[in-house]
Amino acid sequence: MKMKSGCQVPFPDLLEEGYIVKDNGITANVGRDHIESVMQHFIIMHEEPLFFILELPSSMDEESETGTSIIHRMHKDIYYIDNLSQDEALMIMLEAGDLLFDDGLSAFGYGGHKSNEEIVFGKYNELTIYAKDTTKYDSFFKAHDIKKKEKIISAWDTFNADHPGVSNRITVNGKNINSLLEQFKDWGIYFAERREE
Repeated sequence: MKMKSGCQVPFPDLLEEGYIVKDNGITANVGRDHIESVMQHFIIMHEEPLFFILELPSSMDEESETGTSIIHRMHKDIYYIDNLSQDEALMIMLEAGDLLFDDGLSAFGYGGHKSNEEIVFGKYNELTIYAKDTTKYDSFFKAHDIKKKEKIISAWDTFNADHPGVSNRITVNGKNINSLLEQFKDWGIYFAERREE
C-alpha cells in the first residue's frame, strides 16, 4: 500500500488496503494512489449540498495555554466550508490535492448536509466513513478494488516505543497545509472547534 509522502511507518509490508464495518462506521486503509478517486466517488454519489472538513494540529502556542511547558494532550483545530456543490467540492481537490493527499499532520474530508454522511482521510492513510446505512459502501469500495475484511492492520497497530511512526508537514510549491486557510478564505472557510486528539 502506497503511503502518503508525509507519513513513514516502520513496517510498511504489514499494511494493505481493506476495510471493516463497525456499527455506523467504516474504517479503511487506502493507498495514496487511490485516495483521489475514492473521494471523488463519495462526492459524486451525494447529490446534495456538501461540506468540506479540514483538521489541522493546533499550534504550539495554543497547546501551551495551560501555562506549563509540558504538553500532556494534543489538540486539533477543525475548519469547514459549507454548502458546496459537487463541482465546488471536486475543485477543492483540484486546487489543493497534493497537500491534502500527502500532508502527514492533517486530515480532510467531505460530508452531506442532508444525509449526514461523512468521509475523512487522516494520518497514516486511515480513512473513516460515517453512515447510517453502511451496506451501500460494499459496492463503493469494490469499485476501487478495496476488499472488505474481518480485521485490518492499521499503521497504528504496528507502532511501539522502538518503532514509532513519523508524520511530517509537507510543502508543495512553497505552500503547506496551513496555507489553505488563506487560499480558501474566499470560499468561506471558518474555524469551528478545537478537539482533543
